Amino acid sequence: MQCSAAMDVLFVMDGSYSVGKGSFERSRRCVLKLCEALDIGPDTVRVGVLLFSSSPRMEISLDSYSTKEELRKRIKKIHYRGGSTQTALALKYVLRKGFPSRHNSTVPRVAVLLSDGKSQGAVQQAASELKESGVSLFAVGLRYPRWEELHALASVPTESHVFSAEHVLDTVNGLYTTLSTAGICSAIPSGCRVESYPCVQKTLETLKELQGNFMCWKGARGYSPYTSLCPYYRYTKVYKPLPTVCHRTVCSDPCDSQPCQNGGTCVSEGLERFHCECPSGYGSEPSCAPLLTLDCSVDVLFLVESSSALTLEGFLRFKSFLKRFVQAVLSRDAPVKMGLAQYGADTSVVLGLGRRRDPAELARAVEDLQYRRGEARTGQALLHVTRHGFHSSPVYADVQDDLPRVLVLLAGSPSADAVVEAGKYARDREVFIIGVAPEGMRAEINNITGNPQRTITYSSPDRLMAKIPELKAKICSVDIQGCLGQAVDLVFVVDASANVGKDNFVLLQDFVRSVSVQFDVNRDVAQLGLVVYGRRPVSVFELDSHSSGSAVLDAASKAPFLGGTASTGSALLHVHSHSLTVARGARPGVAKAVVVLTDGSGAEDAAVPAQKLRDGGVSVFVIGVGDMQHDGLVRIAGSESHVTIVPSYEDLKYSEDVLVQMVCADAKKTVDLCKPNPCMNDGVCVLSNRSYRCECRGWEGPHCETRSREQRPRGDLPRLAGQRSRHRKSSTDLQHLYRAQRRRGVGQLQ
Repeated sequence: MQCSAAMDVLFVMDGSYSVGKGSFERSRRCVLKLCEALDIGPDTVRVGVLLFSSSPRMEISLDSYSTKEELRKRIKKIHYRGGSTQTALALKYVLRKGFPSRHNSTVPRVAVLLSDGKSQGAVQQAASELKESGVSLFAVGLRYPRWEELHALASVPTESHVFSAEHVLDTVNGLYTTLSTAGICSAIPSGCRVESYPCVQKTLETLKELQGNFMCWKGARGYSPYTSLCPYYRYTKVYKPLPTVCHRTVCSDPCDSQPCQNGGTCVSEGLERFHCECPSGYGSEPSCAPLLTLDCSVDVLFLVESSSALTLEGFLRFKSFLKRFVQAVLSRDAPVKMGLAQYGADTSVVLGLGRRRDPAELARAVEDLQYRRGEARTGQALLHVTRHGFHSSPVYADVQDDLPRVLVLLAGSPSADAVVEAGKYARDREVFIIGVAPEGMRAEINNITGNPQRTITYSSPDRLMAKIPELKAKICSVDIQGCLGQAVDLVFVVDASANVGKDNFVLLQDFVRSVSVQFDVNRDVAQLGLVVYGRRPVSVFELDSHSSGSAVLDAASKAPFLGGTASTGSALLHVHSHSLTVARGARPGVAKAVVVLTDGSGAEDAAVPAQKLRDGGVSVFVIGVGDMQHDGLVRIAGSESHVTIVPSYEDLKYSEDVLVQMVCADAKKTVDLCKPNPCMNDGVCVLSNRSYRCECRGWEGPHCETRSREQRPRGDLPRLAGQRSRHRKSSTDLQHLYRAQRRRGVGQLQ
């Protein structure tokens, strides 16, 4: 509400002891709020403030300030004074000096008294004289006022001139509604109306109750005491309600038409504007339309628990979550294919991948899921859907579908069977598992997904719906997971010494396998190699050994544990001279990286070989396990950003995504075709026209890989027998040679 008219408003503030400092602060806040709705200016609304207690004092005269901001600053500086409550003196002061005449004497005058109504002395006459002079007198009660006095002082009708400072907004609304009704200013916005409604104002009064009489001593007569019966009273404070009428201005709300759809909540912003607070997965404008479009190319199979331990309520909650997810992220032209499966004691694929593409049909399929009960055999369910859940028809008749496969597990109770091997079985077959479960199941879900970054937990059931954006992000991250599509030659160098131990070596193998899944393994994109080492290095497989991810996973699981002492330096020399050569599958012009997994033992001799690798353009990454010297690992990696230290072997899984992101970032950098040197047998690499050539010495072939049949002799070596001159000399030549030798012999004897 805004009141804009030529008008004088004088606030008369009670600053006496009966009000107290706390109520005085409330009255000042009320004055500030009332001023917000006034159009303050020299030709519109002028505002003044009179403070009274034992005597009145004009703090702000009507012509002091012409802007709202200056007035607010000055009101905040008014301080509580204390003293007696001389309301009559204040009203007389207002009558004589409060309203100096303007050039237009017909301007409406309004006085607002803020008091507790506990004035000392007669006040009725002063109030009557003020009202008779044409001043509209409003009364605002502070805390628990004496309402009878305030009603007697205010203008009539009293129901629209008496308010409470405890309800500031009601006071603002009521005062300006009254001014609008009286025609003083038009503060009621267009399209709104004024309503009256019954309300109750309270005051706190002290009641005196006779409790009985008791014997009391009142003096003595001679030697005898004089006694009498004295009354005993109890004083109690009680709230006294005072029925009255309050006023409010009612306007049509822009949210009355319910513009927000899909379960959104409309929040009005004034008389015409609004905004929608939408559920997770929906946009805010214009009416909670779906926002989180699932626009990534993946095959997604949802596996929903339906066990007795979950209960019917939990099963229905999962159905609601899945239905909302489908409605929020799917569109008819989305490239993703979805399927449904549920499990308890048994597992069944309810809807095959891609059978239904329309979001409405998918939502109906979710709605048709039935609660089955039984034990929660999560491990058995993982095996079943891995074998039977991802069969889908080709996109085109002659093109086989090879999209990333994602399994979303919705679990609400611990599994009744083993899940670790089942999860590993699915991941080995290139199935990305994303788990959604309560916070208490985090450890179990981590064992299933194999990567904590693919685990989603919620603290309470009502927080499940809020996980829709996170689930959508994790599903689509699989489509761009790791270095899929990025060419790279990557060699893992794994410590297999006795200091690591057989059990921890298995965890290192699992880490290599989990990271390998995030690369598109084939001859044209990513090639992976594996070297294990103890005292000596052993190549488990070379870069060109396997052309598929499944073959790499199988080979990595067969890596031997060597035992003995560790020598990281000899392993890196082996990689430099053997694994990263053209003969072993290294591709010129493709980024190369080495990942070293070590517990730090035997790494003292690794700095120089690691430097040789880096000089050849190979990125070196080190993952250290346990408590070790960080500086030593930095000397191997060459950069602190290429070093990751985890506290235990069990924590390796937390570093998978970090490592892949680092390798992928380095693989995208510009590659020098001659680093590392693709030329074998001491050939020299020469760059020319965005390509290279090898200058060979005694060898031939594109990479100097074949011994030359016509080798040029070196000056420091005898000629080969086949290269010696075999032509016969003539007799004349032999005679000349004989005579020359004799002359040299005679000269030496002399």
